[in-house]
Amino acid sequence: MSADLPPEAWAAALAGLPSMHASRLLTLLRTWPPRVAWKHVTNRTWVRNPACVKVGGVATLAVANEWSCAAAHVDVGAVWHAHVEARVGVAAIGSNAYPSSLASDVEPPAVLFSRGDPNAIAGPRVAIVGTRAATRYGLDVAYELGSDLASAGVAIVSGLAIGIDAAAHSGALAADTAPPIGVVGSGLDVVYPRRNGALWREVERCGVLVGEAPLGARPERWRFPARNRIIAALADVVVVVESGATGGSMHTVSEAERRNRPVFAAPGSVRSPASSGTNRLLSEGAQVACDAGDILVALGLSAALSRPVRDPRPSPSAADASLLDAIGWSPASLDGLAARLAMPLGPLALALHRLCEQGWLVERAGWFERAARSEP
Repeated sequence: MSADLPPEAWAAALAGLPSMHASRLLTLLRTWPPRVAWKHVTNRTWVRNPACVKVGGVATLAVANEWSCAAAHVDVGAVWHAHVEARVGVAAIGSNAYPSSLASDVEPPAVLFSRGDPNAIAGPRVAIVGTRAATRYGLDVAYELGSDLASAGVAIVSGLAIGIDAAAHSGALAADTAPPIGVVGSGLDVVYPRRNGALWREVERCGVLVGEAPLGARPERWRFPARNRIIAALADVVVVVESGATGGSMHTVSEAERRNRPVFAAPGSVRSPASSGTNRLLSEGAQVACDAGDILVALGLSAALSRPVRDPRPSPSAADASLLDAIGWSPASLDGLAARLAMPLGPLALALHRLCEQGWLVERAGWFERAARSEP
């Protein structure tokens, strides 16, 4: 019987209606309890409320008809059963299950869907974001930051995208200490990008996945800026590792600034397009993120700096260490290094091969790059 359904069932059904964007759903659920809001949507009577009409805009009547027609074909009980069967938690704003860290946000999700342990949201949290087209340098920095911060008890928040997001969460999972938090831009049963399916499952197993879309919601373009605001809202600090001058990372920075969250950026090569955005952030006053220590100090967790971080790789010889310093953190070719160091090709090739075997370097298509403590 529909009368026996919990409020969350009606909230989930509302979230699944067409054209139900975040601001519209938030207005409805701040005006009425979920079951009452559903009744108003079904009967089109929400248009009598001035606040609701405001978010409907010039298309209010068209939206009212669209919602009413769609709601007439929705079995709310079936919607609720599907979420229960899929082990997806549903928390409407104002409920006891709704995270306190989002409740006072300037633009909170009206309904939060979760999979995993919602308690993972408790404790200090750092968002690590960046470009999908990351360099090896960026992937390594994101991985190390994720690992070191998680080892210090900090939950890593990210969007589970390819590139920097995935590297940061991989590092956090390798630390196996603080639970990771993944914020997604689709239903929790719609893995996007599909190649990150294994990462999704591990984040869910060890931490929590959250989003504001119900089951079956596709990863439509407009959902990702909406996701970015949740990433910023959940984070105590936002760190950008690599980013172009525009894109999702910069949108997350804007949302962080809107919430007065500290923004850190990892410096990168002035010749790398992947670091153009982060270097610009630094020139505009963002704080420098050279290692986890910079961020732990900002979080008031400087005591964690005394914890040793073990590198499992064998220590390089003095000559090999000098070679690593010469390579730096930008890709280098064998011929380029030989010319720069005035070193014979034979001994140089042997040294590079040895450093690759030890895990200090990675070779890709004839280019050698520094590697993190563990391959992300």
